[in-house]
Formats: sequence, structure tokens, C-alpha cells
Amino acid sequence: MASQHLHITLIQSDIVWEDRAANLQHFGQVIAGIQGPKHIVVLPEMFSTGFSMAPEKLAETMDGTTVKWMAEMAVQHRCILTGSAIIEEDGKYYNRMLWVQPDGNIAHYDKRHLFAYGGEDQQYTAGNKRLIVSVNGWRINLLVCYDLRFPVWSRNKNAAYDVLLYVANWPQARSLAWKTLLQARAIENMSYVVGVNRVGTDGKGLIYSGDSSVFGPLGEQLWQQSGTTAIHTITLDKQTLEDTRAKLPFLKDADDFILP
Repeated sequence: MASQHLHITLIQSDIVWEDRAANLQHFGQVIAGIQGPKHIVVLPEMFSTGFSMAPEKLAETMDGTTVKWMAEMAVQHRCILTGSAIIEEDGKYYNRMLWVQPDGNIAHYDKRHLFAYGGEDQQYTAGNKRLIVSVNGWRINLLVCYDLRFPVWSRNKNAAYDVLLYVANWPQARSLAWKTLLQARAIENMSYVVGVNRVGTDGKGLIYSGDSSVFGPLGEQLWQQSGTTAIHTITLDKQTLEDTRAKLPFLKDADDFILP
């Protein structure tokens, strides 16, 4: 069933370093406190552990605690819950963005671009498939953190999606790039862009300023929060997107090439 509006709740929060139980308890309380309509609730990248390079001690399977917790939260609060976690599958570790629906269906996207500067490529296996999910007639492209720097991977060929959704642990030292690239992805793909980042300091001493953001299809900033914890629900309007694309049909003039 198509819906004119999509309600997305962004949770910008600190994350307790490598403490799954503490993080799940915290986010459970936050989700329980969300007021008003919510189709999708978005948690940061590696929300249950922080951006750790120790998957051998932190990884879970798809039957593990974090995925089960997400499924329970989705049912209890009647919303879709998404965010990434450390998942082990077939002897490999993935930074996996999970898309957990209240009807029990679970989809996932494995982060394509691993952050070599931080050693992620030495510990995790890269994904090789994009994932565009559908919610009430809205199409959403799921991506993780460092993917933001690579525009070909998010290319909106033939208007394949309406929303780009990024979850991240993006340090304050490079916050200008985070904010600028989110806006650029909105402009070049003529889509809404939602980016959810964390705040606080992690176990490696990296500081995060959040800067979680929402941009419209012309790059207009609809919401942004820096430096503090934030729980914010924003309503996206489908007619605005369709009118913008009809008036300014830039996507039709894109280069005709195919992703490998």
C-alpha cells in the first residue's frame, strides 16, 4: 500500500565500547520513549559494540542476541528497525546493516567499502550487492558509513530509489566531509538522504560529533544535529519528491553505464 508520507526516526547516541548488553538496554529504552508515528527507526553503525576491529570476540550469527533483540523491538513497537552490527557467516565477518520488519522478515546489506585507514579491510569481508528495500511504496537504498565517499555505488540509475539511508560511526575530525557528501548525494541522485551517526568518544579515543542529517532532493537541509544525543522523527513527503523530479528531470540525462 502506497503512502504519501514516510516517518523516519533518527537516533543519534553515544555507544558503550564493546558492551552489547549495555547498548541494547540503552537503545531499548530510547525506542520505548519515541512518541508519535514511526515507520522506520534508525540506529548508528555497529550500534551494539561501537566501531570495533575485534570481530573474533564480538561477532554474532543471524540467530544471535542483537538480531533477536531487533526483531523483538520491531514487533513490540510496530516499526522497522535498522542499523549495522558485527555478523559472522560461513567463517567470515561482516559489517552488516540489518533491516528488521515487524512481520518477522529480515533483509541485510553488507558494507561494500571497508575503511582501510582504520583496518576494517583486514578484519571484515566486503559485500558486493546493493539492497533497495520497499516500505509503503517508498524505495530505500541502504548504505553504511564509508560507502558515502563513493558516489558510483549510490548512483540512482532510472530513479531506482527515493531515499538514501546511511548509518555511520564517522569521526568529528572529518565531519565536514560527512555533511558535505550527504548533501552532494542528495543533489546528484535527486533523492532524500538520511544519515545517522553517533556521538561521544569510542574505545580508541576517537570523538564523534554526530551531525546526523536529512537532506531533500535538491540538497536542502531539512534537519541536522551536532554534538549532542538526539532522537528526531522526520516526515518525508512523496509528492515533493515527485514534483521535483518532474520539474527538473536531471536523472534522465545521466551517463549510461552499468555498475560491475
